Amino acid sequence: MRTGLVTDPLFLRHHTGPGHPERPERLPAVLKGLEGLDLVAVAPRDATRGELEGGHEGRYIDAVRRAVEAGARELDADTTVSKDSYAAAVRAAGAALALGEAWLDGRIEAGFAAVRPPGHHAGPARAMGFCLFNNVAILARFLTARGKRVSILDWDVHHGNGTQEIFQSDPSVRHMDLHQYPLWPMTGLREDRGAGNLWNIPMPPGSGDREYLKAFDEEVLPWLEDGEPDVLLVSCGFDAHERDPLADQRLSTEAFALFTKRIARQPVLSLLEGGYDLDAIRASARAHVEALIGA
Repeated sequence: MRTGLVTDPLFLRHHTGPGHPERPERLPAVLKGLEGLDLVAVAPRDATRGELEGGHEGRYIDAVRRAVEAGARELDADTTVSKDSYAAAVRAAGAALALGEAWLDGRIEAGFAAVRPPGHHAGPARAMGFCLFNNVAILARFLTARGKRVSILDWDVHHGNGTQEIFQSDPSVRHMDLHQYPLWPMTGLREDRGAGNLWNIPMPPGSGDREYLKAFDEEVLPWLEDGEPDVLLVSCGFDAHERDPLADQRLSTEAFALFTKRIARQPVLSLLEGGYDLDAIRASARAHVEALIGA
């Protein structure tokens, strides 16, 4: 399968400060894991203001830009920024859109966006959890505006509360989220159904390959078959890995390949979210993308 890769050195200039888990070194680790794979290079671009408004209120976009230009060092307790953070966030959203355009144009059949900052905690009017702009939501709105049926699958260990908030009242996009619960941000209960388009699968702490694969077989795959999306967007966090320092799950590296093989019955465009152990994120990214290529 022709699989695209989009990334940009600008993402390295989003500096989060000493000891921050979402550090620039994550990106070289991911790219090291992808070395030697047969990938189609997709050129990144910036998202336009109108495209950013697919996920966010205009006043919030302006507030982020002004804060960064004024030399702010944090947007909330967890979300730190530096002088190039606004530019990197606009490029991260645009890189996701470039991946979508490559798929629409038939240049690729699947793809992976190695971007930072991540996005799935950013809501319509707030930064949160290391995230400035919600890359997957912006891409979803871009694709639905072009007549595509879009579903989002989020397997990051933390609930994608920002994505849920953006689509809470928008049934045009289906969103399924597997996440450790209880765990920050303490959202994503099964009863949260939005406009009938939200599905949350809270996974108990200590869940490993067996428990996640059971959830895939019994819940994720029927959900995909029912929705028949033209394209599946994946909020692709690797922080449910057994080595990750920010959670309690026990996934092996191979689990991310098994997840990918199960869902690759339709085009898959995946966007990097969490994952904070460098060895784990390197190996897991390779397992995921190898499975995309081989689907």
